[in-house]
Amino acid sequence: MKIISWFLVIFCLYVTPPVSASDISLSGLVLDRTISRFGKDFVFYYSSYWREMPSTENITVVIYEQVYPQAGTRLWVELNQKTIYQTYFGRRYNDVKETAEQAVLNSLTELARIQASRMLGDSTDDIFNEE
Repeated sequence: MKIISWFLVIFCLYVTPPVSASDISLSGLVLDRTISRFGKDFVFYYSSYWREMPSTENITVVIYEQVYPQAGTRLWVELNQKTIYQTYFGRRYNDVKETAEQAVLNSLTELARIQASRMLGDSTDDIFNEE
């Protein structure tokens, strides 16, 4: 049995085609850096809207959260390392879905600005300057 499993492993290594870096593409990443229930719910709603948006390749969204004990939560959204939205959740129930919708609208505005910069060839935008 051990010989057969080794044979299968070796066979699979030789049969699978090699994958180059150009074959792998990631687009529209949403990274979750939240820790509370409000943050997780926000990311759930935000990412469900984000998946529906076209032209999100090469765009990275990171959602951060900072919890203040006895006070609430500060949450902010960064699109390509630029803060585009921030909000505050108190300790009690908040309408997380509506807040995520507003954040997506801000993201859509920023995405349109990025697309316009690309189309116009504007290289002064700090998002596209490679350091």
